[in-house]
Amino acid sequence: RGWGTVGDQFDNLEKHTQWGIEFVEKYTKFVKERSEIETSYAKQIRNLSKKYQPKKNSREEEESKYTFCRAFLTSLNELNDYAGQHEVIAENLTSQIISELSRYLQELKAERKSHFHDGRKAQQHIESSWKQLESCKRRFERDCKEADRAQQYFEKMDADINVTKADVEKARQQAQMRHQMAADSKGDYSSYLQKFNQEQNDHYYTIIPNIFQKLQDMEEKRIERIGLCMKTFADVDRQVLPIVGKCLDEMTKAAESIEPKTDSKQVVESYKSGFEPPGDVEFEDYGQPMKRTASDTSLSSPREGKEKPAGKTKGKLWPFIKNKNKGSGPEDFSHLPPEQRRKKLQGKIDELNKDIQKEMDQRDALTKMKDVYVKNPQMGDPTSVDPRLLEIGQNIEKLQFEVQKFEGWLAEVEERMPSKSDTHRRSGIYETQNNTTVSNNCAQDRESPDGSYTEEQNSETQVKANTHPIPTSSTPEFDDEFDDEETLPTIGTCKALYPFEGHNEGTISVAEGELLYVIEEDKGDGWTRVRRNEDEEGYVPTSYVEVFLETNAKGAMTYI
Repeated sequence: RGWGTVGDQFDNLEKHTQWGIEFVEKYTKFVKERSEIETSYAKQIRNLSKKYQPKKNSREEEESKYTFCRAFLTSLNELNDYAGQHEVIAENLTSQIISELSRYLQELKAERKSHFHDGRKAQQHIESSWKQLESCKRRFERDCKEADRAQQYFEKMDADINVTKADVEKARQQAQMRHQMAADSKGDYSSYLQKFNQEQNDHYYTIIPNIFQKLQDMEEKRIERIGLCMKTFADVDRQVLPIVGKCLDEMTKAAESIEPKTDSKQVVESYKSGFEPPGDVEFEDYGQPMKRTASDTSLSSPREGKEKPAGKTKGKLWPFIKNKNKGSGPEDFSHLPPEQRRKKLQGKIDELNKDIQKEMDQRDALTKMKDVYVKNPQMGDPTSVDPRLLEIGQNIEKLQFEVQKFEGWLAEVEERMPSKSDTHRRSGIYETQNNTTVSNNCAQDRESPDGSYTEEQNSETQVKANTHPIPTSSTPEFDDEFDDEETLPTIGTCKALYPFEGHNEGTISVAEGELLYVIEEDKGDGWTRVRRNEDEEGYVPTSYVEVFLETNAKGAMTYI
């Protein structure tokens, strides 16, 4: 049974349908707030992705070599797409629910208003008809009473002998008229009653039920619409799931693409020096007895103050090389180990070649333009291009000169780098202070009395083996060679415990029990530098001597 059976329940239905409209408004507000949350969430996710994107600098290039860095970058990009899907949710909620419901609410309010307007009108009409019926009934009742009174008056006059015949006639006519009026009122009342009953019947069985039916349809449509919106609410979310899934799949794929071994190899690529490890140190027995002649002038040498400052050495240990050149370093990258230097030089050459190509492209374009101007002078003056062409020519010359310069350095490095097939290594005592000592095949015939051969010096001296690794920061620097005239001050004495022959260049032979001056303490490489007289000095194994340092001696140095 429909709403038509509720009878005259306008007020209740009005309240119920108003509540229905308010419910739609509330639901619309709910979806709007959800949409705002999606937009805000998407924005936060986008910002997060942006915040962790690698910065545009050289470090980014470094990082992109590693699979785990690339995987993280992929995850960030996918996260950005993932945020986009939440924006799609917000957009679809707005267009498919919020906008639709806002429009529908206007229609719903107008329709409800129209139905209740019709209902009120019908109600007013039936009430008005009822009042008219009451009026007809009262008139009929009044006319009947009046007719009764007129009849009684006539009868009274007719029975009275004292009344004239004319008065009796007059009373009779009055009574007749009243009866006629009562009969007319009765007829009016009767026909109006019939009409009212028909209207009332129509009102309660047709008009109002129809209005209520329309309200019922309206209400059912509203409920159906809310149901559809609730379904859309879920569908909008579900629609983005495949793409969200793809984003997550890509993140998983990125994570699975990480290759720890490849990344660790990249470290080798980035930092390998190109030096070959030193060969085994052979034991050499030195047994030549030597006389001790003390140098009287060693303690008062006027050159005492010229000792080299502590804190630097060119004789670094191969595994513990530290690059002290911070910043850009020299133009030829000679501060770098060979392999790193080769890479840098190659990179610089590639860069210069690119620049040359750019300049050449520009020159070609300008030459074509000049040809056009020559053929069509009205388009421009051919000579106007000449200054720029000249400038480009000069630029290309400069760049080609630079390329030759860097190619020269590169050839030098590649020539001196140890080849993999070079297995015949010369073994012997590796001395950090003697720059001419041969440590491997690539270091032959190279001297550096003034430290000018920086690359060759590094490639050679850094390979020298030390049996006791020491921090480079505490190692003194010696650029001098043994033919250097500079006399170092003595810092103590020592007694030879065993005989030592000292065949190798830079060493000195000692006899067991011989007393000598110490001019350089062992810096961790197993050798102590000693002096017999002004002309004779060199290195002896520290384990072969017992050293007595003079703490107050000029030039005494403490080594860690």
